Amino acid sequence: MNDDISLKGKRILITAGSTWIPIDTVRVITNIFKGKIGLTIAESAAKMEARVTLLLGPSLDISNSKFSENLQIVRFKYFDDLDSLITKNLTEQEFDTVIHSAAVSDFRLAKPYDGKIKSNVEKLILELVPTKKIIDGIRKLAPKAFLVKFKLEVGITPEKLMKVAMDSLMQSKADLIVANIYDPKFTDHEAYIIDVDGGSRKVTGREAIAGEILKSIHDRK
Repeated sequence: MNDDISLKGKRILITAGSTWIPIDTVRVITNIFKGKIGLTIAESAAKMEARVTLLLGPSLDISNSKFSENLQIVRFKYFDDLDSLITKNLTEQEFDTVIHSAAVSDFRLAKPYDGKIKSNVEKLILELVPTKKIIDGIRKLAPKAFLVKFKLEVGITPEKLMKVAMDSLMQSKADLIVANIYDPKFTDHEAYIIDVDGGSRKVTGREAIAGEILKSIHDRK
């Protein structure tokens, strides 16, 4: 961690964790990610004296944790909750940086069921349609903010990941992208941090990834 870096006066909005997509009143579609990397970034930024707002999904238990007074944590559950919170925060406040690390659902039901689906049905077919790209809305709401995007792929080479990540960065008009390949055999978090000029570095471990991202924010002209 870069202990000599100060982010005093910077306002940072971070999203982290999974989102829920309703199937019916009591069932949801989600994913396996909890938001630990986003929380690590948020805690590190707060220690550097940034004023941090963290929008955190439902899967991570932080009930017994204590955080810096510079860190405000707002919990959400559903995709639409996160979308609304982002819009509210970016409309009401001006942020220097937005770090979008949330594992946002890519699909939702074309029509969620009303009530509870009976468990004795022999077959249940769900029609899924793409969700909107939340990050596109972030750039529109915060055109001057330093925007950090995350990109996860499975089963591709690092070379292919770099190309996919750069294309994703340009499409979203982000300033920095954190790209990684998910592999359940990994014992530590590995990522490539790529900037808008195509420069990249490989980083291992949540603390190191957070440090590199926050150093990029500090060094921004």
